[in-house]
Amino acid sequence: MAADIVFFLAPDDETAARTRLKGPGPALTSLVCHDVTADDAVVEWEMYMDAPSPRLPPQHELNKRDWPRYVAPILNDGVGVFVLSARLTSALANATPALLEGLAARWTARLRLEDGDDMTDDDLPTVLKGIAELAAAADASRGALGLYCWHD
Repeated sequence: MAADIVFFLAPDDETAARTRLKGPGPALTSLVCHDVTADDAVVEWEMYMDAPSPRLPPQHELNKRDWPRYVAPILNDGVGVFVLSARLTSALANATPALLEGLAARWTARLRLEDGDDMTDDDLPTVLKGIAELAAAADASRGALGLYCWHD
């Protein structure tokens, strides 16, 4: 499980990839969360946005999905940077509060199933709302910004 995760906006893959060593820092608009596996999370979110349901799909269904594209691959230190798909970014940007609440409930259920008492202390609905706000800014930029995730 990754300890620190930062979702952030960047103008291009190269700028995002340069954050690999130290994280995005204050120059890039970002949101920090902790103790979740970010690439697993975005796969879960995209699946939910395709077919909202409180039912947790089996792990093998998630494993069949497209995984995020890394702009800075994970190396031995576990640090990586990936871009959220344009489709997921748009879905998060345009999600209703009710849709985000449903997604947060399912994500919470997944983390409880996988991590039990060791799951994150972050308020997951608040985290998703913040990520949706970043997605809205990326979506409104009409391609000038992308939504990325740095994790260690």
